[in-house]
Amino acid sequence: MRRYSEETKKKLISMVCNKCGKEMKVENGVALEGSLNISYGWGYFSKKDGETHSFDFCENCYDELIKTFRIPIDIEERNEIV
Repeated sequence: MRRYSEETKKKLISMVCNKCGKEMKVENGVALEGSLNISYGWGYFSKKDGETHSFDFCENCYDELIKTFRIPIDIEERNEIV
């Protein structure tokens, strides 16, 4: 779960893993460790029509999650990280 400054609503001030509760490092509005953020707006034909769900996973919880998948994820190596 991400929290932003009250003044601008844009500067990241804290980030906590929704699964394990770990507080992730944030400095000057920048996350200093790997995390997965998901924000999904549910649409027609779902039981959550009109809702947007948002959450964060730390890297360890992400790794635990993908180990449970029956079909492995696709992983592509990148040479440049911008």
